[in-house]
Amino acid sequence: MKEIISTDQAPAAVGPYSQAVRIGDLVYTAGQLGIVPGTKEFAGQDVESQTRQALENLRAVLEAVGSSLQHVVKTTVFLLDMGEFGRMNSIYAEFFPENPPARSAVQVAALPLGGRVEIEAVAESPD
Repeated sequence: MKEIISTDQAPAAVGPYSQAVRIGDLVYTAGQLGIVPGTKEFAGQDVESQTRQALENLRAVLEAVGSSLQHVVKTTVFLLDMGEFGRMNSIYAEFFPENPPARSAVQVAALPLGGRVEIEAVAESPD
């Protein structure tokens, strides 16, 4: 059975989608931008601050369903500029210091609301 996950600790959806969906033992998150929850503002204009906030938002969504970043098995990182990969990666490594999940990273033509990075995840749901 599909369970829709929502929390006010992460930015509200900006379209017709859910912040996350749990089905069985897995949680699939929507992509998280570097927007500060409760606002429509990015944490900063640089990829580092947006990456940090996107991962904090991802953490909040996962915690809302009883999961965590430690349960993430796969992420996808969407970058506006692949030239910023190293800067994104240094922040990303802070959130996954040991046994990091599998990951894909791709450059895109544009991201919602003019973001520099968006990150989505698949995680185990320990419940």
